[in-house]
Amino acid sequence: MPSLPRRVKSEAKARTSEELPSFLNSSSESEEEEEEWKPKRKVTSRPRLPKRNEAKTEKAAVPRSPVAKKMVKKVAIKEEMDVSLPIEDNRMRLLNIKEEDTSPKPKSLNENPKVPKNMKINSFQGKNKTSLEIDEKPSTSVPVVANQVKQEKCEEAFAIDEPPSKKIKLNASPEGKPVKNLGGNKIKEEFEMNWDIVQALSEITNVEPWVCANLIRLFQEENTIPFIARYRKELINNLEADALREVQQTLEELRTVAKKAHTMMQKLKKEGKLSSCLSTSLLNCRTLEELDHVSAPFKTGSKGTKAQRAKQLGLEPAALSLLQNPVELNLFSYIRPNTKGLANIQEVEAGVQHILADIFAKDKDTLDFIRKLCQQKYISIQSTLAKVSSKNGNEKDIDKFQLYHEFSCHIKNIQHHQILAINRGENLKILTVKVNIPDGVKNEFCWWCVNERWRPKQFLKPEFMRILRNSVEDAYKRLIHPLLCREFRSKLTSDAEKESVMMFGRNLRQLLLTNPVRGRTLMGVDPGYKHGCKLAIISPTSQILHTDVVYLHSGQGFREAEKIKRLLLQFNCSTVVIGNGTACRETEAYFADLIMKKYFAPLDVVYCIVSEAGASIYSVSPEAAKEMPDLDPNLRSAVSIARRVQDPLAELVKIEPKHIGVGMYQHDVSQTLLKAALDSVVEECVSFVGVDINICSEILLRHIAGLNANRAKNIIEWREKNGPFINREQLKEVKGLGPKTFQQCAGFIRFNQEYIKTFCSKKTELGSSGVLTKAGVLGKKKSKTTPCALPLPNPLDQTCIHPESYNLAMRFLSLIGGNANDIGKSDMQQKVNAVIQKEGLEGTAKSLNTTVHTLQLIIDGLTQPEGYDIRTDFDKPDFKRSIVCLEDLSVGAVLTGKVENATQFGVFVDIGVGRAGLIPARNITEAKLSKVKKRRSLGLGPGERVEVKVLKVDIPRLRITLDLIRVL
Repeated sequence: MPSLPRRVKSEAKARTSEELPSFLNSSSESEEEEEEWKPKRKVTSRPRLPKRNEAKTEKAAVPRSPVAKKMVKKVAIKEEMDVSLPIEDNRMRLLNIKEEDTSPKPKSLNENPKVPKNMKINSFQGKNKTSLEIDEKPSTSVPVVANQVKQEKCEEAFAIDEPPSKKIKLNASPEGKPVKNLGGNKIKEEFEMNWDIVQALSEITNVEPWVCANLIRLFQEENTIPFIARYRKELINNLEADALREVQQTLEELRTVAKKAHTMMQKLKKEGKLSSCLSTSLLNCRTLEELDHVSAPFKTGSKGTKAQRAKQLGLEPAALSLLQNPVELNLFSYIRPNTKGLANIQEVEAGVQHILADIFAKDKDTLDFIRKLCQQKYISIQSTLAKVSSKNGNEKDIDKFQLYHEFSCHIKNIQHHQILAINRGENLKILTVKVNIPDGVKNEFCWWCVNERWRPKQFLKPEFMRILRNSVEDAYKRLIHPLLCREFRSKLTSDAEKESVMMFGRNLRQLLLTNPVRGRTLMGVDPGYKHGCKLAIISPTSQILHTDVVYLHSGQGFREAEKIKRLLLQFNCSTVVIGNGTACRETEAYFADLIMKKYFAPLDVVYCIVSEAGASIYSVSPEAAKEMPDLDPNLRSAVSIARRVQDPLAELVKIEPKHIGVGMYQHDVSQTLLKAALDSVVEECVSFVGVDINICSEILLRHIAGLNANRAKNIIEWREKNGPFINREQLKEVKGLGPKTFQQCAGFIRFNQEYIKTFCSKKTELGSSGVLTKAGVLGKKKSKTTPCALPLPNPLDQTCIHPESYNLAMRFLSLIGGNANDIGKSDMQQKVNAVIQKEGLEGTAKSLNTTVHTLQLIIDGLTQPEGYDIRTDFDKPDFKRSIVCLEDLSVGAVLTGKVENATQFGVFVDIGVGRAGLIPARNITEAKLSKVKKRRSLGLGPGERVEVKVLKVDIPRLRITLDLIRVL
């Protein structure tokens, strides 16, 4: 959408109508009989958003008065960056906009219009289009220039959206002092509708309206989710990244509806079919199915509805007269013996009935009433075995859906995985699915229409009352009931797909944040039968030391054991990493047997099993060929398996997320939605962990918030040409990294201070015999050239503190009497604790004129030890020395295992018997989960170690049922 900036990487996108199930594209009016709902898995490309000119480093500034423009020209240029003041002010301009403004304002957008008596409507109803037209506020990422712009020496501010050389002093909100109600909750959208996008977004996502308004502005300014989640907490009420993705996705869907509605209006206007009533109906739509319901009769190629054909015969005045002035209505005057549809009184009455039914089915108040009524009744979804599949179907496939052969459940109680299973069964033509709406809904609805909503203004003759009743029943049976069924199934499917995608995201995050095993030499083993097991030994720094192939399962096991022992002793390797693919169980038993016999003495060898999902795909990819050009693809997979234990994040980002994500019904959900969500999770994990700019790979760097493949490539080229980066300020010298990109990525880039100090000391020694050029390369001294001083390292660059808050961090250090060189030391922690205990966190934040969230982030950055990694809070791989068989299990046995996969119906745990056991969702309670570890949801994720009890062992079907005891 033009109003939403396009990002190169993970961006949650709204689904177009072509990606939706077929019922969303079907018309409820063009046919007498409705086709049944068929959830198709059709994926098409979405309309691409306009690309930003990434090479452009300056943005259009907010219009300023002539006086302000002149003052800005006088601003001094300063090399050292100081970004805290305007950014803090910028941030506060959106904060706490919940309070009402005392100045006169136009009528509130959030007021609900009047509805019929005895009727409560829960869904949001906005005002008309004209009430949404408001003055557009300046972008919140561009500092608002105060009336006076002064040149400052000590506390100057760097405007992120202005050229880096300009310094502007802001008086409106110095250093993050909250400014209330700046613009309110009103957001001006490119396509205005009869509902307020902020209120609609709030109702759908259950997020406060002021937070939704802030998020819309932040997304419009091209802020990334990791940046918002870490550095704009006060604007989003401390929401997690998952919640931000949900809001972003919903915002895209609402904007898609708005854009399609306006496109349809323009098309109908050109064709001369757009009436005021139709325009209002289109502007009232909030979902694609509602929009499809209203616009279906006007689609190209449609033969028209019964109501349209009746209107073409001239019966519309008669229908309107029946409701408004029935006394003067004479249907016999419309009879035309030689005209089809008007030949007799029965055909005339039928035509009037179709027009009335069409009016009733498209009336907003009528649809709101029936939806509200359905919320109070028992609406169920039913599935049965299809007659065709019971005769011709594959018995194996039919047995998979045995639970749903005679299935019925309330739509409010049905689980997400059940919806996806039913949809899959229907796609395979094994199940027949329908929504059951009780007859009481129809009876109550018809009575309300005849006696309340559509009660004629004058007395009706019995024959006219009969037509009215028939029209209401026809509207319900032929138009409204199919619409409700499609809406219910669409909502259930949409919610199930979103939950499934979120489950994939949570599992992927758990995999990416697995605690790395550092400082070990590892042997990676890619198991195999005929083609042997591929071996790769890597050093603690991920360098490939040796590769080989051994044939363990072809009668040469003893001879190959000698080779393996020699390699382990030669490289002092005591850790074996085995992929969980083909021949994994046999390879595991082979190594476990040798370890139990102490065959590798004096080495104390242990092994672990890791997922090799995506390893084969990566081994033949261009990235792998570029990284390991001399290795056979089969050996590359063994290297990848070993590196997944040494540094899971750095290795797994090389593989497309959908190939390593674990969850359920991966191929039944929108692939576009899945890819956007998983890419966003990868970006979140890489950004929150952070990367060392001077040693990280290009592949890892491109996943940092604000960066993409081209920008990452430019950073690597700059590093190769000019040497290592000394501080974050040097990022501005990289081609393609404008102020906005710098703002988004700077906080997630780290610098190893010891390495930087060593490099700078060497450069200082060289400086006595030559001159350092701006690029940091030794050159000859020229008489007309002024040498550039070597950039100085900044201790704050090793922390998570954003450059925009450096000035604030230095003031806090002055307050506690600390030194920037003591970051991460115990003395710093003691000084911080002393001040916080004395004044409190809120009091200290107030004295510094900032927010609690910003101050807490600064404290975390100053007190976290050097080299701090958030992944230390997550579990490491489970190393073993022995193996257990399925036959060895007994009911009641207590075991420890590692979560392998998490779904909505339970968690699969690897307990070392070659077959994962299932902990049903009902056995996972909050009391059993760890209180120490912060969780995003009530559930477990891949990689977590748990203690379980065996409840049931079904050896013939290879099924193990477990109960969760506790999380280790």
